[in-house]
Amino acid sequence: PLVNIVRSDTQVALLKDLGAEHVCNSTDADFINSLTDALEATQATLAFDAIAGGELASDILTAMERVAERNPVPGNRYGSTIHKQVYLYGVLDTAPTILNRSYGMAWGVGGWLIPNFLARIGAERSEQLRQRVAAEITTTFASYYTDVISLAQALDIDTARRYQENTTGKKYLINPQK
Repeated sequence: PLVNIVRSDTQVALLKDLGAEHVCNSTDADFINSLTDALEATQATLAFDAIAGGELASDILTAMERVAERNPVPGNRYGSTIHKQVYLYGVLDTAPTILNRSYGMAWGVGGWLIPNFLARIGAERSEQLRQRVAAEITTTFASYYTDVISLAQALDIDTARRYQENTTGKKYLINPQK
């Protein structure tokens, strides 16, 4: 099971309607507590942060450490020895990523890019994943667009303002043949 972190009640409802079990709203006052509970339920120690800026990566690591602290190892004053990892990708927030070190010494934060991942797993596994995407392009990997625009439309200032908004559920596809 996954733990999903969103920024609004609308997003919580959307994911719950799709069957997600663990959905935490980062704008809720009890976000860290609900995230900690969800991480304990799933035993997750690996996370992907599409926002990248601000304190979300730090909050995730903190909640992971809080889970580990619920079953402490006696005599360990440096925090848990369980490695906690957050990968940053997407960079929806270009502000600095702030780390408030309250999660022991066994942690990591790094960038994640699919070309690097594919190179690391090798050609055979990469091809298997490509075949899966191709086979599930209308189901698991289906995508929906707010609009399909031409290259000329992409240069229009009003259109550019619309497609540059950081908004959930709105994607634009640029079709050079349009």
